[in-house]
This record gives sequence, structure tokens and C-alpha cells, in this order.
Amino acid sequence: MAIGEAFRRGPLCRITGPELNDLAHQAAADALMGITRKIHDFRGDARFTTWAFRFVVLEVSSKLGRHFWRVPTARFDLNEWAQMPDHSGIDPVDHWQAQELGEAVREAVETALSDRQRRVFTAVVVEGVPLGTLADELETSRNALYKTMFDARKKLRAKLIADGHLTAVG
Repeated sequence: MAIGEAFRRGPLCRITGPELNDLAHQAAADALMGITRKIHDFRGDARFTTWAFRFVVLEVSSKLGRHFWRVPTARFDLNEWAQMPDHSGIDPVDHWQAQELGEAVREAVETALSDRQRRVFTAVVVEGVPLGTLADELETSRNALYKTMFDARKKLRAKLIADGHLTAVG
């Protein structure tokens, strides 16, 4: 089951060949460990194979997600971005205001957030790391990360309002 799921989803994540095969075998082994650990929780509400397949799908998804976010993507340096032609049709004033707000957010992230909040916020918002992957890397739960993000957003909003970049709503 793990090989079929991995080979179905692998090419979308740019993983193929022996690496994908290895990932599928690791997912199958980890799913088997999870099934063994949770076998006492099986209530019989569904077929056993359906229940077990859930573990396989979650393991394949987790492994593909972790792999996908560890592969560095091509990035432009600042000089290359400056050389890109502007086809957006954005008004220069709007562009300047957006740039100013971006700099204010960056400064607020550096000054208003704790180290942990900054790390989580940067990973999730800037780098686009999925919460499940980040939770695994930080050895915490998704709920703890949701709370950290909630608190970070609250602090950032307060800082941006205090500095005059946003207006308080109601």
C-alpha cells in the first residue's frame, strides 16, 4: 500500500527512482510501528485494512512533506529581482506603501516576537513550511504551533498599530 501511495504522489513532489522507493519502504515500516502501537485502539468501526491504510497514508504524506521542504528551491538574489521587468501595473505609490509595510513587518518580527515565535512565524509564513512538518522538526504538537502563531500575530498586529502602520478595528 505504501509503495502505491508513494508512487502516486511522489512525482508531484519531484521525488522519483530509488529515493522514492526508499521513502515508501520507510513509510511502510513506520506505519507498521504505528499500527502495532495503536492496535488496542482499533474498535472495529471500519474494516481493519481501511484503518491500517490511514496510518500508511499519513506516514507517506509526512515523509513526502518533510522531504519536499528540505530540498532547497532556486532563489533569486536581490540584484536579480531588481532586474526583473515590472509587468504588474502596480501604482508606484501603492508599491512604495506595500514595501514600507513589509519593512515594518520585518522589523516587528525582529523586535516584538520571542525567539520561538520568530522561528515558528518565519518558518510558516515566510518559508511556507507545513505545520505538520514543523511540529515534527521542533518535536511539538500542531496545537502548540497554532497557539504560538496566534500569539505572534497578536503581538505583530499590536506593534504595527502602535507604530501607525495599521489602524485598530472596532
